[in-house]
Amino acid sequence: MATVVMHAVVSLDGFIADENDDVGPLFEWYFNGDLPIVEESAEERHAPFRISQRSHEYVSSFWGSIGATIQGRHLFDLTNGWEAEPPAGEHLIVVSHRPKPVGWHPEADVPFFASVGAAVEEAKERAGDRVVAVCAGDVGGQAFALGLVDEVAMDVVPTVFGRGKRYFGPVDSQHLLEDPSVVIEGDRVLHLRYRIRR
Repeated sequence: MATVVMHAVVSLDGFIADENDDVGPLFEWYFNGDLPIVEESAEERHAPFRISQRSHEYVSSFWGSIGATIQGRHLFDLTNGWEAEPPAGEHLIVVSHRPKPVGWHPEADVPFFASVGAAVEEAKERAGDRVVAVCAGDVGGQAFALGLVDEVAMDVVPTVFGRGKRYFGPVDSQHLLEDPSVVIEGDRVLHLRYRIRR
């Protein structure tokens, strides 16, 4: 059965981008090392990503475990749905109340769902026993609030935004997580992972 992991790179004060969707220094650690995140055969798709030795084992293992990725419509529009090839995993599922754009990669099997719950169910089916990565932000926060997330993964960057797009999106109630199962100090990033307390 798939594990659902909410994930993003995040500032110390809990933002995944500023108010204009600019990630600023949040992604700099993706380019500050010598090691590719993925094996050379898949490198063409991820060519610019070179991370430090301290981050490599964790990040490459995590990316390699992902079978399906869920993103919201806002991120879909910003990234053009990663051209139907998510950064990790084989399957992309989009949560949106608007239909797929006309003519957008008609050959791609990228379903759109109005319901976060339906998107998670489809992603779990497609991922099998692998990880479903839910992009943090509004959609991730909705899945988290609905109890559909098993773990929270954060790549925390030592910067403060002050305001912007929140990692947990619309979540406005208290939730307990277990002690971190992963704490890895990278170069200008801290990798953290928590299981949800049930």
